[in-house]
Amino acid sequence: MRAVFVGAGALSVTTARRLLKRGHEVVVIDRDKVRIEELSAELDCGFLHGDGSTPALLREADPKLTDVLFCLTGNDQTNILASLAGRSLGFARVVTRIDDPEFEHLSLELGLEDIVIPSRTIARYLADLFEGRDHLEIIALIKGEARVFSFVAREEDEKPIAELELPEDSRVMFFYRDEHFTLPEPETRLRRGDEVMIVTHSRNLETLHARWSSLARRQRPGAHRP
Repeated sequence: MRAVFVGAGALSVTTARRLLKRGHEVVVIDRDKVRIEELSAELDCGFLHGDGSTPALLREADPKLTDVLFCLTGNDQTNILASLAGRSLGFARVVTRIDDPEFEHLSLELGLEDIVIPSRTIARYLADLFEGRDHLEIIALIKGEARVFSFVAREEDEKPIAELELPEDSRVMFFYRDEHFTLPEPETRLRRGDEVMIVTHSRNLETLHARWSSLARRQRPGAHRP
């Protein structure tokens, strides 16, 4: 698989290292030429020098051959612009880093659904650690063909969970609404912005990703394009 990173900060570099060790192809885009030169000595991947939020440079990264575009600079506006440009150019999946949670709903309004908020993720982990809970316990329980899939509910998902029409061998385990953990009943109605966790069979992942990806929604006839 192939990943493109906009921004050569610690998060991008650490993730890129892991992907390279697993045999994946990586391209890193950054406007700091000195930073690129430093990283080129330690990372066996491709590099592009320039502003990763510009369509011209993103085209050089070859959207059609890329599985995921990670927009992980330290600037929220740059990440949002890069994500929108990447989506319009046809990157199959776009992941957007947001440091200020106030930009989250704006990003959702713009159709950017794969949002990472590092401070919130780390804070949740540290709070659980403080209270003696291990957030990795659920991962240890997932074996064999079982997988976990998450998505952020959209306007069209505002319905009872029983009406989501999930693939066979799929269940909503829980969701977060305004940071509050909820165990749902079949009649529980989702709201836009809910973070929903599903346990499913591995064969369903492609279907679930296609259903809740920005690309899939844009390809539907009559879909709105920001």
